[in-house]
Amino acid sequence: MAVDFRSKQAEFAAYIRDPANNPAPSDVEPRRMAMYRELFFNNIDSFLSSNFPVLRKILNDEQWLELAGDFFAEHRCQTPHFSEIAEEFLAYLQNRKNADDYPFLLELAHYEWVELALAIARAEPRLGDTAFAADILGREIALSPLAWPLAYQYPVQRIAPDFLPLMPPEQATYLIVYRDRDDNVHFMQSTAITFRLLQILEQHQSLGGAASLERLATEARHIDPERLFEQGVKTLQDMAEKGIVIPADGA
Repeated sequence: MAVDFRSKQAEFAAYIRDPANNPAPSDVEPRRMAMYRELFFNNIDSFLSSNFPVLRKILNDEQWLELAGDFFAEHRCQTPHFSEIAEEFLAYLQNRKNADDYPFLLELAHYEWVELALAIARAEPRLGDTAFAADILGREIALSPLAWPLAYQYPVQRIAPDFLPLMPPEQATYLIVYRDRDDNVHFMQSTAITFRLLQILEQHQSLGGAASLERLATEARHIDPERLFEQGVKTLQDMAEKGIVIPADGA
C-alpha cells in the first residue's frame, strides 16, 4: 500500500514532540522511536541549557525538564536554524501561563539571550577614533547597532540559586550590553538617566552630542543642567571609547 508521506511524517513528529499524548507509529519498532525521541529532545535540552545557564541552574531537574519538555511539545518554531532557537524560547516564555514560574523568568531569559544575539549579530558599524571621542559635543552621533540599552524590573544580573526575588525592587535595573572592537560582548550596569540618553540617540540616530544633552536636560528638570551637562560629556566620551556611541554615518 502507498504511504502518505506527509501524514506519516506528522504522526512521527507528533510522537517525538509529545509521546505522552500521541501514539507511536505502529510500523516503527518502539525501541527505535524511543531512541529518536531521546535524540531530538536531548539536542534541544542541551542547546537551551548552554544558552540559558543561570535559568538552568536555578531550576531543579524536574522543573527544568518540565519547562524544556513543554517548549519542545507546544511551541512551533518558525526557523530551522539552531542559533535562533534561543529567540524562539523567549517567544514561548512570553506566551507561557504558569503560576508556579518565578516572576522574573522571562526577564532572566531575555538577559541571557542578549549575549548570544549580539555575538552573532551581523552589523559592522564604523566606530569612532580618539578624535571623535574628544570632539563628541561637536559631532553628530548615534547609538551603535551593537549596543543595546536594557531595562528590567528585576536585578537579573544578580539572580542565582541563593538569590531568587519574588517581588521587584522599587528601582528598576538598567544595563548596557555591547560588542566591542574585538567582537567580545560586555555587560555594564547603568542608570536611568544614561538609559534615557541612549534612548534619545536610538530614536534619532543622527543628533549632535551637545544637542542630545540639551534634549536630555529639557526632560530631566529635576537635575541641575550644568551638572548634567558636565557628567553627560564624560558619559558620551566613555561610551564613544567603548564603541557604544559612534559617528552618525557609521551605522
